[in-house]
Amino acid sequence: MKLRNIPGTDLSVSLFGFGNFTFGTNWWGDFTDEQAVALQNEAVDLGCNFFDTAPAYGNGRAEALMKATLAYAGRDNIVLSTKFGYDFYSDPGEEGGHRERKQDFSPQAIRFELEQSLRRMGVDVIDLYQAHNIKLPQFADDVFATLEALKDEGKIRHWGVALGPAIGWREEGHAAFLEHGAATVQTVYNLYEHDPGREFGETAERLGRGGVLVRVPTNSGMLDEEFSSPDHKFAAHDHRKYRDRAWLVYGLQKNRIVRERFAEPMGMSVRQFAMRWLACQPAVCSIEPNIVNAEDLRDYAAACDGRPLPDDVLNAVRELYADDFGLGGEAHPCDHKSSTAPGGSVRSTYVPPSLASA
Repeated sequence: MKLRNIPGTDLSVSLFGFGNFTFGTNWWGDFTDEQAVALQNEAVDLGCNFFDTAPAYGNGRAEALMKATLAYAGRDNIVLSTKFGYDFYSDPGEEGGHRERKQDFSPQAIRFELEQSLRRMGVDVIDLYQAHNIKLPQFADDVFATLEALKDEGKIRHWGVALGPAIGWREEGHAAFLEHGAATVQTVYNLYEHDPGREFGETAERLGRGGVLVRVPTNSGMLDEEFSSPDHKFAAHDHRKYRDRAWLVYGLQKNRIVRERFAEPMGMSVRQFAMRWLACQPAVCSIEPNIVNAEDLRDYAAACDGRPLPDDVLNAVRELYADDFGLGGEAHPCDHKSSTAPGGSVRSTYVPPSLASA
């Protein structure tokens, strides 16, 4: 397993990261505590040292599941990340729900949440503390002052921002790196959705500090080749039903192109190729696919040994992406969410990053 240092920090994280979000919702099925911990522990055996959880995942359940794995691996062998910002204490939501719940980024809430997380996981310090789906209007001075104070107190080692729930939030990622000195930005980033992930990576690389944590690396299961028909019917609780139809129709066609042109000639599955491609992108430190079984776990881990793809392959992918894989404008990635654009969304596009605010 390849380990990568997050520049500007003392954290070295496994390229394959384990996000245990799947155990905090029923979107991917139901897992017993024993099944969840077994998968987490197998990830440790495969060389994974970076675990990313959050109190919002199952209203504390996912965090509590980390306690057994921390004991199994040894606390010093795990880089532990969790998040803050969702007030599930007053707004618990509902099982399988997709509605965003109440958020609270006040200093009092941040400190309260941290103490609860420390207690649930039985630890004294969080290695990486991430603001969970924070938006630009919530970027208050007292948020960052509180995080820096918690570092000084030894309660957290570093902090970052986790952007979502949808793809986008370009303004948040750049502000976190350029104006506030975040250690990490976590974002949706994959072979079929390059931006704004690559912008964040280029920004961090030019700054010489900060790293990108990748979520949704298989394009919501598309790159796992989970779907075979453009008429696929999604279950009522399946979050993919909110994706636009073009994602499914053209994603299948993109898979065929990637499979025939790159993956099969190189002896890889489509998702292995996609993971290796991500690992070659600037400032990517860890990639967090959704883990639902041991086969997936081993397959993803094997693709994260850090072996790079050839430059000609990387250039060919870049050209294909810029041309929407030759499939026309309808195959373009979905719109980005934005805190500042009229209507709340902007067309997905690459914007060369500027370091003017650094």
